[in-house]
Amino acid sequence: MTISKSDIEQAHDLIRPFIHKTQIMTCKTINEVTGAEVYFKCENFQKIGAFKIRGGMHASLKLSKEDLHKGIATHSSGNHAQAIAFAARALGTKAYIVMPASSPAVKVDAVKGYGGIVTICEPNQKAREETLQQIVDETGATFIHPYNNYEVITGQATCAKELYEEINDLDYILAPVGGGGLLSGTLLATQYFSPSTVVYAGEPEGAADAVLSIHSGMIESAPYVKTIADGLLTTLGDKTLPIIQKYVKDILLVSDNDIKAALKMVYQRMKIVVEPSAIVPFAAVLNNKSLFQGKKIGIILSGGNVDVTKLSEWLI
Repeated sequence: MTISKSDIEQAHDLIRPFIHKTQIMTCKTINEVTGAEVYFKCENFQKIGAFKIRGGMHASLKLSKEDLHKGIATHSSGNHAQAIAFAARALGTKAYIVMPASSPAVKVDAVKGYGGIVTICEPNQKAREETLQQIVDETGATFIHPYNNYEVITGQATCAKELYEEINDLDYILAPVGGGGLLSGTLLATQYFSPSTVVYAGEPEGAADAVLSIHSGMIESAPYVKTIADGLLTTLGDKTLPIIQKYVKDILLVSDNDIKAALKMVYQRMKIVVEPSAIVPFAAVLNNKSLFQGKKIGIILSGGNVDVTKLSEWLI
């Protein structure tokens, strides 16, 4: 499937009643520190606290009435789970959410708060997929993948589209990469709405699979997995990899210490709550000042769903 400019425009019109048009923020101190003109697209202020509502809502709205009546389902430990639960509530259907036992209690509670029917499974991919398949077989609900789904990718593309509608002539735009739904959408939106803008992705060293995948052309696993950016632990999918490999300029790696430093700067200087996964692209800018110096940069802050008990560990 090819996602067109018209597809993204239609998706934006479709989901507009269900999402916030999130604000774009700047910070004089951050501009001075980076030597660049930085525009933050604040999806931490989005409904459910993350960009995921865009794709989850769009994929849900594209279902037939018959399919929607049977419910929607997914497996997720975090923001996509909340997006699907929110979408189901908004559309008057049921959401069946499989969440690993390792999921933060705050996110499980949030999913239940939106009316999601939560099933806890063992914290591994096999258990997630098998548990979900059993529920889909029993209920007839439609599985909406967190990122490897063209309707989800199309919905995520509306985030960068909004940024380009407000800020002209960006030299660069950066997004985090986990499974690649947001990055794929950002790349496609850039091709259609701001083709002169160059796209970079930020990825944690402790979950560095995408950087390997774009070079090999195959879905790779990270050499090791250990990072506070827990929203970026997934590998790319067969729908996201080709888009990313074709269009992304490069993927810039950052350490957890880099993430913590960037997080601290945004908390102290901008007074906003963002999650570690969201700050990864900004950490990449701080790590590569010479690359971005004197340029006009857009950064997607993908979400703000944090476990506040972790703040003392991060903001040291």
